[in-house]
Amino acid sequence: MAGAYVAGRATAEAAAPDAGGDPRRSTYPFRGRRQAGIVTPAQDRLHFAAFDVVTDSRDDLVALLQAWTTAAEQMTRGEPAGSGAVDGDVNLPPDDTGEALDLPASGLTITFGFGPSLFRDADGKDRFGLADRQPEVLRELPHFPGDVLDPERSGGDLCIQACADDPQVAVHAVRNLARIGFGTVSVRWSQLGFGRTSTTSTSQSTPRNLFGFKDGTANVKAEETAALDEHVWVGSGDDDAAEWLAGGSYLVARRINMNIEIWDRQPLGDQESFIGRTKGTGAPLSGGEEMTEPDFSMPGSNDQPVIPVDSHVRVVHPDMNGGVRMLRRGYNFVDGSNALGGLDAGLFFIAYVRDPDTHFIPVQLMMSKTDALAEYLKFTGSALFAVPPGIGPGEHVGQALFA
Repeated sequence: MAGAYVAGRATAEAAAPDAGGDPRRSTYPFRGRRQAGIVTPAQDRLHFAAFDVVTDSRDDLVALLQAWTTAAEQMTRGEPAGSGAVDGDVNLPPDDTGEALDLPASGLTITFGFGPSLFRDADGKDRFGLADRQPEVLRELPHFPGDVLDPERSGGDLCIQACADDPQVAVHAVRNLARIGFGTVSVRWSQLGFGRTSTTSTSQSTPRNLFGFKDGTANVKAEETAALDEHVWVGSGDDDAAEWLAGGSYLVARRINMNIEIWDRQPLGDQESFIGRTKGTGAPLSGGEEMTEPDFSMPGSNDQPVIPVDSHVRVVHPDMNGGVRMLRRGYNFVDGSNALGGLDAGLFFIAYVRDPDTHFIPVQLMMSKTDALAEYLKFTGSALFAVPPGIGPGEHVGQALFA
């Protein structure tokens, strides 16, 4: 059956083979039970792109997904897309743009997702005969307090997340997939990222965001298989109309601008109170080490808990949100300077969740309303995509949806 799991074969979430300590020599299988790039140990670089489908032909759309599958599988092996950048017909454009020639695979993963507008247009019209297979929870995210969304950085029919330990490899992947899609899709918006802002494996150290704090300490890790089943992977039976998505996930993308210059003028003590953790070790203000569970009841001064009730770590903690967790896979970004001379910079937040209605929207609402950190953030982009499970031999990305 199209899209079915193939028990016993290597899965895309498996660890990369030993690359002698050089992450740029690592490769991850493109085919497998899950798409790579979700629980795969987060690489250092990101190129994310959202696309509009510009054809009305279902056959053309399926042909594109088949072509993307072939090219993605080649590029994740460290090979050129198509037949290559050289040695082809001198009278035709090359099959590959060539900037990644001689570069190793660099742990490249390419992850595909489908937006709500792929199923129905703005008037509710069924675009490709997929409307009756649209997941109930796959719809435009609501407007949250603090949202100043740029429509040119939001939404999309399709998305591609390319992660690698070499920025040129990640850019090469999206560039070639966009080139292959010419005439069928057009790039709606894209985002480059660097310096992962979370860990997806216990083997990784916790990185820092542009506020200088460790980020993603409590993220769901690849090794937490039970937590992944509960909070990340869509289960069989979750949505009868969208059984094709079972084993996949939902990708939430949020472009968060940070008010860097204002933050930099805040006293260290205030910064730590906003976060609820120390800046040096990342330990909660209630004491211990980075991985110590916060004690939200520990008394502080002025009859207030030592971890402020409006601190980020408390507001988003699972204990304050019905126990829900997300797998975060965000990246820092700096897109130069804005018109006021400040950095156009922040966090490109990506989270994988089992159900955006229960695992993201309530947490984002709580954060928007009560998190002291929100004063230093501005949300400028937003999108939601359904990420199908992995594929087996001979299948193409999203085959189960179109079957």
